[in-house]
Amino acid sequence: MKSVPLKAYQRSQTQRSEVKKLRDSGRVPATIYGRLNKPQNLEINAREFDELMHHSASENLLIDLSVESDANAKRLALLQEVQHHPLSGKVLHVDLHEVAETEKVTVQVPVETSGEAIGVKNGGVLEHALFKLRVRSLPKDLPEQIIIDVTALELGKSIHVGDVKAPEGVEILGDKHITVVAVSAPRAEEEMVAAEAAPAAGDVEMLKEKKEEGAEGAAPAGKAGEKAPAKGDAKAAAAGDKKAEAKPEAKAEKKK
Repeated sequence: MKSVPLKAYQRSQTQRSEVKKLRDSGRVPATIYGRLNKPQNLEINAREFDELMHHSASENLLIDLSVESDANAKRLALLQEVQHHPLSGKVLHVDLHEVAETEKVTVQVPVETSGEAIGVKNGGVLEHALFKLRVRSLPKDLPEQIIIDVTALELGKSIHVGDVKAPEGVEILGDKHITVVAVSAPRAEEEMVAAEAAPAAGDVEMLKEKKEEGAEGAAPAGKAGEKAPAKGDAKAAAAGDKKAEAKPEAKAEKKK
């Protein structure tokens, strides 16, 4: 990755009202971090930063930073994060990460595709499953983005992290089995297959009716609306029946 020059200024304003005035004056508050030096508050020209972002392929930028009136005037930094206003999109704050030229760094790099997949020509749909890859390399070797050629990708096939060819001097990190891009069948076709596999509404109703019929057959016989006797009542009734059956037998023995 080629470094791009950017001028910065030391900043003392940290209160919300002061930072607002700073933005109104056409400056953007920034902070630079890193293990080489202590964190430092900076400010940069909003127009210059917008032009820098406009001409870059992504927000992955290696910045050759020059800080005015600072003992450590020349510093190499990666653009860590850019905070935007949710409505206007205006840049609110910039975070920079200071790096050394000889030290490997790990960053997230955007993934783009090139070419038209064979599977798409045959009616499939190209699905982008992973939009960024985590890579490690020296700052000068960092790619702004990784481009994957999907021309030979057939219907039902996919490209995984382990299949992606890394640029020279760059190591791609992460699980090698994770899918990056794939060509799948159109949604309408998938829905038709799912609909054919699912039971029809009439079948569901028939199954329900059979279940209800089986439940009715298992219910005890009795008049409609009558409640089944309680457990205690049933025992008492059974005992009464036995007693009633025993009495006639006793009388018959006495007559003999």
